[in-house]
Amino acid sequence: MDWLLPWAQRLEASAFGELMRTSTLLYPAANLLHLAGLVMLLGTMVLLDLRLLGLAREIPVDAASRRLTPIGIAGLALLLITGFGLFAADAGPLLGNALLQLKLLLVALGIGNALLFRALWAARLADWDRRPPLLGRLQVASSILIWCGVMSAGRLLAYV
Repeated sequence: MDWLLPWAQRLEASAFGELMRTSTLLYPAANLLHLAGLVMLLGTMVLLDLRLLGLAREIPVDAASRRLTPIGIAGLALLLITGFGLFAADAGPLLGNALLQLKLLLVALGIGNALLFRALWAARLADWDRRPPLLGRLQVASSILIWCGVMSAGRLLAYV
């Protein structure tokens, strides 16, 4: 990540980084919105993933996906936007933090896993009501683990 350090230092020294550090409202608001985005993403994703694993079979998988996915995507967008703001306040030191690096790696894996899931299974979600495929269930279980890892690494950043 050393190649990103000059960019991170410029971001931290920018007017935006300064504003995020010094504003009595902006940083706390971004923090609260970041938490709201986390709830939106993880809440809907875990509900959908549990449905895909076989819980609440009375709800059709494609209906659950249609209703929950847009909320999860909005949560992810909120997380990315507010996360950038929170990062800007202390970008230089955070860039070298192993927990942040782990979190960013897990975010990339989580997004990649979700995109791969959509590519492989979106057209066949109705089939999951009868018999969820083993590979798909493994992918769903890994999704839960990945996003819980993102959440854990993010929360621990405040203490390291």
